[in-house]
Amino acid sequence: MIPQLLLLTGAPASGKTRLAAALAQHYGACLCSKDEIKELLFDTLGERDAQWSRALSHASFALLFAYAPRLLSRQRLLLLEGNFRTGEHEVSLAAILSSSAAGMAQILCQADAATRAARLAARAADPSRHAGHRDCETDTAASGGATFLDLPGPRWLFSSDTPGPRQWQALRRRIDRWRAQPRARVGKQ
Repeated sequence: MIPQLLLLTGAPASGKTRLAAALAQHYGACLCSKDEIKELLFDTLGERDAQWSRALSHASFALLFAYAPRLLSRQRLLLLEGNFRTGEHEVSLAAILSSSAAGMAQILCQADAATRAARLAARAADPSRHAGHRDCETDTAASGGATFLDLPGPRWLFSSDTPGPRQWQALRRRIDRWRAQPRARVGKQ
């Protein structure tokens, strides 16, 4: 079986983390989250201002991309979760795909601005949420334009506004079909 990479992307508070955790549990997949890495960096290097937070975000993605090739396995699905940015992250991910000959699919998580604003407010008030994320400063209008990355593979939308069993089952069926497809090796032979 060819290694498989499932990328979950979307704007802040669009439901990426919750969906990624459910998919990782369902598939027994390895899950790597940009925010988990960023929280470790906050704990080690400290919290400062928004510019510092953005720098740690860049560092978190760099670490995610550095370790992803090592985590890709022929037996286990790898999920990468984060607010991946078009025009910034395609080159790193394309290199991973090429060097590993992995197949990739993307899920774009979406939620309307009101839902995202409510989630961000709840996160800001949650004492268990890492303060370094600066959730209360996130502008839902400015950060709502997330889109798919320009990379090969299937792409699926997932609305987390009112997720239900039917939407969950439909997404799993799409993933199952993708995982079952034989793929030609495109990278390193």
